[in-house]
Amino acid sequence: MSELRLYIPWFLKNWLKRLYNNYSNRFVPQWLVLVFDLVIIFFTFYVAFAVRLNFELEGLRLEKETPQAFFVTLVYGLSFLVFRSYSGIIRHTGLNDAYRIFQATATAFVVTLLLGMTARFLNMQTPWTTSYAVYLIHFLLAYFILMGARVVVKTVFAQVIRSRRDKGHRVIIFGAGASGVLARNALVNDPGTIYDMVAFTDDNPGKVNKMLEGVPVMFPDNVLNETFVKRSGADLLIISIQNLDPERRAEVIEKALELDLEVKVVPPLDRWVHGQLSSTQLQKVRIEDLMERQRITLDSANVAADLRDKVVMVTGAAGSIGAEIAKQALTFCPKTIILLDQAESALYDLQYEIESDNALKDIAHLAQYIVANIKDGYRMQQIFSQHQPNIVYHAAAYKHVPLMESFPYEALLTNVLGTKNIADLAIQHKTEKFVMVSTDKAVNPTNVMGASKRIAEIYTQTMSNDHTQFITTRFGNVLDSNGSVIPLFRKQIERGGPVTITHKQITRFFMMISEACNLVLEAGAMGKGGEIFLFDMGEPVRIIDLATKMIRLSGLEPNKDILIREIGLRPGEKLYEEVLNNEENSLPTYHPKIMLARVRPNEQQQVEQQLDALRILISRDDDFKLVAKMKEMVPEYRSENSVFCQLDK
Repeated sequence: MSELRLYIPWFLKNWLKRLYNNYSNRFVPQWLVLVFDLVIIFFTFYVAFAVRLNFELEGLRLEKETPQAFFVTLVYGLSFLVFRSYSGIIRHTGLNDAYRIFQATATAFVVTLLLGMTARFLNMQTPWTTSYAVYLIHFLLAYFILMGARVVVKTVFAQVIRSRRDKGHRVIIFGAGASGVLARNALVNDPGTIYDMVAFTDDNPGKVNKMLEGVPVMFPDNVLNETFVKRSGADLLIISIQNLDPERRAEVIEKALELDLEVKVVPPLDRWVHGQLSSTQLQKVRIEDLMERQRITLDSANVAADLRDKVVMVTGAAGSIGAEIAKQALTFCPKTIILLDQAESALYDLQYEIESDNALKDIAHLAQYIVANIKDGYRMQQIFSQHQPNIVYHAAAYKHVPLMESFPYEALLTNVLGTKNIADLAIQHKTEKFVMVSTDKAVNPTNVMGASKRIAEIYTQTMSNDHTQFITTRFGNVLDSNGSVIPLFRKQIERGGPVTITHKQITRFFMMISEACNLVLEAGAMGKGGEIFLFDMGEPVRIIDLATKMIRLSGLEPNKDILIREIGLRPGEKLYEEVLNNEENSLPTYHPKIMLARVRPNEQQQVEQQLDALRILISRDDDFKLVAKMKEMVPEYRSENSVFCQLDK
C-alpha cells in the first residue's frame, strides 16, 4: 500500500509536467471559450429555476423552460459577441476580463428583463416570459460561474507554473501605495521565480496595521530588524516609493544591507514597458542611490538670463562633466551651443544621446559638434573667429592622476597650455565669461595632474578684465564619471573580484554629476571675474566602505564572495583630499552649496613669464626640470609616492 502511495504522487507529478510541456505555450481558441460560456449560460438557466422553486423539482417543466433557456442563451451569446468577453487569455484573467464579462452578462440580463416586462404588459405568451426572479438569479449564477471557472483555470495554471519555478524570494516591499501594489502584482505574476510577500512597510501611520492584498502593512522599525527578518525568512527588499527623500532612501538601504537583504527599486513610471511593470524591470540599487543628497534648487532665472540667446562653447564636451554641462545648458535655449572635443567616438555618442532624449530632441538643433584639440592654437583660432562664443565652459583636461604622473609633458600641454590657448582667445574675441572646471586635487597638490590644474587656475585668475570674466569652479570626484573608482569597482565585482583599493584609510569627496554641473552653471552665472568657487561636497567617504557597500548591493559578501585587496597608494596619490590649502579660506555666497575661496593674488606678468619658461622646458624633454618648475610656481606642491619626491628634499 505504501508503494502505491508513493507511485500516485510520482504519477501525478509527471502527468502535470507532461501536460505543462505540451500545452503551456498553447491557448484555448476563442470560439471554444465562447461555446463553453454559452453552455454555462444554458444550464445555469435550469439551476436558476431550481433555486426559484427551492429545489422542489417536481414544479420544473422542461417542455416550457427549455425554449426559454435557448432564448436566454441566444441573448447572452449576442451580448458576448458585442463585448468580446470570450477574447481574454484565461490563464491571465484580470480585472479587465472581469469587467468585460460583467458588461456582457449585465447587458443581457437587462435586455431579457425588459423583454419579459414588455411581454407581460402586452399579455403575450413568449419564450422570454418567466419570473423576474429567475432572470436575476440566472444573471448572478452565470456571472459567478463564468468568473469562477476562469479563476480556477488561472489558479491551477499558476500552481503548475509555481511548481516549476526557480527557488524564490521572500519579499518586503517598502511603500504601501499604488506603486507597491503594482510591484507586488508584478512579482506574483513572474513566470520564472517564486516571490512570497512577507510584509509591506511604510512610514505613513495611516497605512500601518492594515492589510494590503492580503499582506500586512507595518512600520519600518518593526520590519527592518534582525528578529523579523530571521523569523520571516525575508531576503529581498523592494523600494517602491518614487519620490522618497534621498536621505531616507539611503537610511533604508543601509539598514537592509546590514540585515543581508538584497535591495531593488521600482523604476520611474516612464520606464515601464507600455505602462506595465514586470519583475524584470526592477533595478538593483546603485551606489549612487546611497550617496545622493537632497536635490539642489537652481536659480533658474539667474542661469537662464546668463545663457539665453548666447553662443555657448563647452570644451571637453564628450567627457562626463562636459556632456552634463552641455545637456543642462541646452535646456536654457542658448542661441547656439558649440560642443567641442578631440574624441570623435565619444562626441558622436553625445550627439546621439541628445538627439534621442525626449526632453532635448526638440532643441537638439541648437547644438553643433566640433572635433578639435584645444592644444591646436590655429584650429582654436578658426573656431573662435567663426562662432564668437559669448560664454565658454572649459571642461577639457587630463584628469587621471597616476597616468599624468608618468607623462608630465602631456599634462602640462593640455591642462596648462591648452587652457591658456582657450583663455587667450576668449580675451582676444571679447568672450563675456570663461568658466573653468577645476578639481580639489589642485589644493595642496601631491601630483602632476593636480599641480597642472592649479597652474591653470592661477593663470585664468589673473586674466579677468572689463570684457571677459574668468571664473573657476573647484570640486571633488564625480560619481560614475569617466575615470571614477565606481565603474572600476563595478567591473571588478562583475568579474568575480578582487576589488582593489589603494589604502584602507583613503577617503574622497564625491558628488553626483548632475549636482556638480548644476553648481557649475550657477557659479558661472553669479561670478564677476577672478573668483574660485568651492562646492559643498558633504562628508568625505572612505573608499573601503564604498567597495564594501557596492559588493553588498550586488548580493554578495565582502571578503567571502568577493575579496577586497589593498594594493598600495599609486604614484601621486594622497590619502585625503582638501578643499582649501593652508593659506586659503572661504566666504559664503547667496547659494548655500557654493562658497568663495579667498586665495593669494598673483601678478599677471610674473605668471606669464613662468608659463613662458614652462613652454621652453617642455621642448627639452626633461620631466624633472619640468616638474621642478611646476613646484616653483606652486610652492605648496609636494609629491607623494612619486619619482618626483626627490625634488622636495
